[in-house]
Amino acid sequence: MSGHNKWSGIKHRKGAQDAKRANIFTKMGRLISIAAREGGGSPDSNVKLKFAIEQARKFNMPKDNIEKAVKKGTGELKDGNDIEETLYEAYGPGQVAMLIKCATDNKNRTVSEVKSILTKSGGKMVPEGSVSFMFKQVGNITVSLEEKDLDEVELEVIEAGAQDTVYSDDILTVYTKIEDLWKVKEGLESKGLVVEDASLIFISVQKAELDEKFRVDYENLLEKLDENDDVQEVYDNLV
Repeated sequence: MSGHNKWSGIKHRKGAQDAKRANIFTKMGRLISIAAREGGGSPDSNVKLKFAIEQARKFNMPKDNIEKAVKKGTGELKDGNDIEETLYEAYGPGQVAMLIKCATDNKNRTVSEVKSILTKSGGKMVPEGSVSFMFKQVGNITVSLEEKDLDEVELEVIEAGAQDTVYSDDILTVYTKIEDLWKVKEGLESKGLVVEDASLIFISVQKAELDEKFRVDYENLLEKLDENDDVQEVYDNLV
C-alpha cells in the first residue's frame, strides 16, 4: 500500500539522540491526549487510549509523560491550548498527491511550518478537496506473524471481520471497515496474535508512479515532515 503511517517515522528512531527521542514523545503524547479526549481517561474502557499507551511504553516514554498526556486530554491538566487534529492536502515533488495529518496546539504555527517545508522541498499546499478524493479511510492493523502459518492466520483474520490483507516480510497488514477497527483488533489478540499497530489510515484509490528524478526530493520532504513535532501521519498516492 502507499502511505506512511504514524509509526513509520518512529520505529527507526529507537535509541536515537535525545532531541529525536523528545520528538517521539511529543508525537506520542499528542496521540494519547487525543485518545483520552475522545473516549475518556480510562484505558480499561477506552481501547484507543489503551493501545496508544502501550505503544508509548514500547519506546520507553516516561510514566509521568503518559499521565500528563492523559490528563491534558481529559481536561484535568490545563497546559496551554487543547490538542486538535487537522488534515492538510498537498502536492509533493513530481505531483505526488499527499494528505498530511497533524496534531497541534496551534493551527497557525502548524500550517505555516508545513507550508514552508513543502515549498522548500518543491511541493505546495492545496485547498481542501483538491486531492482528498483520491483517498479513502480504512482501519489498519499490523500483525506480526513470527513463526505462525500464514494461511491459518489469514483465516483467523477473516473470521475476526477483516476486509482485506497484504503480506510482506513476516508482517500481515489487515484492513477493516472504519467502525470495525477496534473490534477486529481485540478479536485478533484473543486468538493469540501479536498486534504491532492499529489505527485509522488513508489509502489511495488513484495511484501514480513517481518519476525517478523526483525521488530524492520526495524522500527529503518526507524526512523534513517527519521531523516536525506536529506532523503525525503522511499518506501519498504512489504505487
